[in-house]
Amino acid sequence: MTDEPLSQPKHVNPTNQGSDDTSSDLAADIIRQKINSLHVQETIEHHEPSALQEKQEVAELEHRSKHQVYMQQLSTSGKSLPEIQTAWHEYYIGLSDIEKHQVWEEFYSESARAKQAKAQPKPEAPSQHHKSTKAGRTVGQVKKQLLRQVDSRSKLKAKHHIQSVIFGLAIGSVAVMILLFGFFNERIIAPFVTPSRTVSNTPIIADGSQPIGDASEVIIPKINVQIPVIYDQTSVDEHAIQNALENGVVHYSTTSSPGEQGNTVIFGHSSNNILNKGKYKFAFVLLNRLQIGDTFTLTKGGKQYVYRVYEKKVVKPADISVLGPTDKSATATLITCDPPGTSLNRLVVIGEQISPNPGANTASTAVKSDQAPATIPSQAPSLWEHITGWFRN
Repeated sequence: MTDEPLSQPKHVNPTNQGSDDTSSDLAADIIRQKINSLHVQETIEHHEPSALQEKQEVAELEHRSKHQVYMQQLSTSGKSLPEIQTAWHEYYIGLSDIEKHQVWEEFYSESARAKQAKAQPKPEAPSQHHKSTKAGRTVGQVKKQLLRQVDSRSKLKAKHHIQSVIFGLAIGSVAVMILLFGFFNERIIAPFVTPSRTVSNTPIIADGSQPIGDASEVIIPKINVQIPVIYDQTSVDEHAIQNALENGVVHYSTTSSPGEQGNTVIFGHSSNNILNKGKYKFAFVLLNRLQIGDTFTLTKGGKQYVYRVYEKKVVKPADISVLGPTDKSATATLITCDPPGTSLNRLVVIGEQISPNPGANTASTAVKSDQAPATIPSQAPSLWEHITGWFRN
């Protein structure tokens, strides 16, 4: 049976009821009306809109009828789709014919609206580069403006390039100067510094005719050295010796003193960082000029002792044998670091006492040490060692 629109019953003229044709038409109309009425009634009573489609449509509504409210409650009740379909069917069956018509009208109305919404093309979302900003410009326009500003600032003028080059050269020059001063000061600058303030172009003459004072000194005529000798430093600790070297050259307390039997050892700096304390850091910088046969003098207690060089050698810092006795009865050994400004080796110059006669020397009064030193004294800390020491502390 096809669904056709419900036809309205034709108007019956009472005056024509006696006619057979009229009676037949009236009977046919009545039968057709009854059939259509039964068809509509059956459709209304036994068919309702799809619960699934109704559920979807209701979810999108802001204002709902009571039927739509009921469907919304079902859809959010947590029931399964078959349970919702059953509940909706029972609800629909219990409605009056007018309410059932309302349900169908709402269903058709929402279906038509949904189809129309799907048919309309959605407006394209603005891309990231074309989204409007609060100022009315797009993001792309703002980015382009920023890039132009950065590009204009990055384009330096010629004078800026020249300034940059000059600044770079200045910084580089300062860095090189610091490097040279810090690492090569002891090797390049120090050897050319005068070893003693008393040095002059006239060699010192030590012939014994000059009056001898109470000062304790070492006098080396060939290299114009006349420097105080520190005899009261009894410790052989490296730090203690370095402090004493600020005031002259140092007598090693575990060795004999001038006028005694044995070997007198004197240590002095060859060169050192000009920033270090003391004015005798270049005392023995020219000691390597001494040759076999040259002489030097030690004064102590108002007496003068002259020594003639008979041996000259370079040893490692750990060779402490040079601090011990020699094969001579009375000697003096001058020691400094070699090459000047480093602590790599030790230059050792040994002289035999020739005046006065060593036969009159007394026994050694050298301090006895329970523990022999590991190395011969060295240079004071360099500039670089000072810097690294500051960071360590």
